[in-house]
This record gives sequence, structure tokens and C-alpha cells, in this order.
Amino acid sequence: MKLGLSIPQVGVNGTRENALKLAQAAEKENFESLWVQERILWPINPQSKYPATPDGSLREEYQHNLDSMNLLSYIAANTSKILLGTGVIVNAYHLPVRFAKEATTVDILSQGRFICGLGIGWSKDEYQTSNVPFERRGARQDEFIQAIKKVWTDDVVEFNGEFYNIPASRIGPKPVQKPHPKILLGGFGPKTFERIVNYANGYLGALAIPIPTFEQLISGFKQAVEKAGKNPDNFDVSTLTFPQISETSSGNGDRFPMTGTIEEVGSDIEKLKEIGVDRVILVEFAGDDYDVDKSIQVAKELKKFAD
Repeated sequence: MKLGLSIPQVGVNGTRENALKLAQAAEKENFESLWVQERILWPINPQSKYPATPDGSLREEYQHNLDSMNLLSYIAANTSKILLGTGVIVNAYHLPVRFAKEATTVDILSQGRFICGLGIGWSKDEYQTSNVPFERRGARQDEFIQAIKKVWTDDVVEFNGEFYNIPASRIGPKPVQKPHPKILLGGFGPKTFERIVNYANGYLGALAIPIPTFEQLISGFKQAVEKAGKNPDNFDVSTLTFPQISETSSGNGDRFPMTGTIEEVGSDIEKLKEIGVDRVILVEFAGDDYDVDKSIQVAKELKKFAD
């Protein structure tokens, strides 16, 4: 199983120095990939609850957030072999042509190392800021994916949809990867799985639920692929995880996934491998005592469980 790391991007640790040091150390230690996420604002009075915290509050670290695609371009220029992914970009905050060109630029600068992770988002405030209706997010994503694939592959690009339109145009250059960079979609449930089967190359989940429940989700995805007459082995299954390492075991059976000692978190990685996850991405929200060397050392210890 492949192991990816998140680039220091948010909070006080989201600095040029940390991002560069971790990226180059991760490449030296033969990690498979590096990942960025996306937040465009931190609303004072949010209209939506953040799905990843018990009380729905958005993490304070997101008040400071480096731009995703610019950060990947910088990392692309300072690495040579490690893959570079978005986990995830919310497509509704971007115009298809602009995003397709940004992604192409990263793919060219990295010589074909870009992975395109997309999500439909959950923040009404960010949708409002982007001047995009919150409704019909799935249908909008369908068109967005179709449009960027045309920009990436067609000699003459033309798209006429409900949400996006591109007049017949030549749009170059094209990505290094052919026919285009891999597209992974985040989300939960049948609609996401149907969209992956129709338009994408894999699933990018988030381990915010017990592993047995997550296993059912992965099983549902593979069933959706088979129902469409396609081979599940041709689709990537990746997941974001949020490890919290402690010195001592929690000592009970209610331990949340990816929490506890190195051995306990490692056992979770082994379980994810057993249920068919191809790639685990370690996302770290570190405090003021963050240290790149320590982060890499912990990741190296966890990597043994993935190999």
C-alpha cells in the first residue's frame, strides 16, 4: 500500500521553510505522494457546520492557509519524483478552464506527477464567496469534470452546458500525462460513486468513521463499479487519515481510528490495506511544537505497516 503525506500548509506551521523541508525529506525517504487541501476563508459566523469536528466548528488553523495550486507548483519545482495531489480542491470555487490550466502547469513543472483530487465542498460561506449557488453541487461537478477533461485532451475545446460554457477554442499546452492526470473524487454514498464510475479514476475518502463502517463504504463503491460493468482494480481507492499519536495506549475497545500508539495506528493502516485501500494519506494538524524531522520520523515508523 502507498503512503502519502500532507504538506505543511495551514496554521502557524504553514510556511515556505516547512513545506520545502518536508517535501524534500519525504521524497528522500521514498514516500509515494504529497498532498494539499483547500480552504478559502474562515467565516466568523459560519452558515455550515464543519463535518470533521464533533461540535461542527472549523479548525482555527484554517485562518492561515497557503493557496493549494501555487504551493504545489513550488513543490513541483523543488522535487523530482514524488507524486503531487490535491486532497481536495473544491471544484465550485474554480472556473474549469482556469483550473485545468493551473493543473496542466503543475503537471508540466513536475514532469507528469500531478493527481487531481476534487470534492463538492460543504461550506455555504465559501460558495457564497465564490458567487456560486450551494444547490445542485453534484450536477455542477459533473459538468466541471467533463469540461476540464476536454481542456486537457481536445485539440479544439468546446463545451456547452448548464453551468459552464467554452466557445470553440485552442487551449494549450496539454498535460504531460496522457490522456490526462488521474482524477479522484471525494464524497460519500451512491451519487459520488456513480460520478466516479462515469467520469473519474478513483475514490478519495476521509477516515472520519470507524474502520468497519469505512469498509462497508469501500465495498459499496466496488459494487457500484461492478454494476457499471467495470473492473474495480482499475480504480484507485485512497483515503485521508488524521493520525494522533500518543505514548500510551487508550486501553479500551472504543479507540477512534488512527489514534493511540504507533503500534495501534499502524494496526489501523494494516486493516485499511486488508479492506482494499490502495493509498493512505497522513494529514497532520500540528501545534506550536511542530517539527518536520519528528513528523517524518513518525511517518517512517508508520510506513513499515503499509509496506
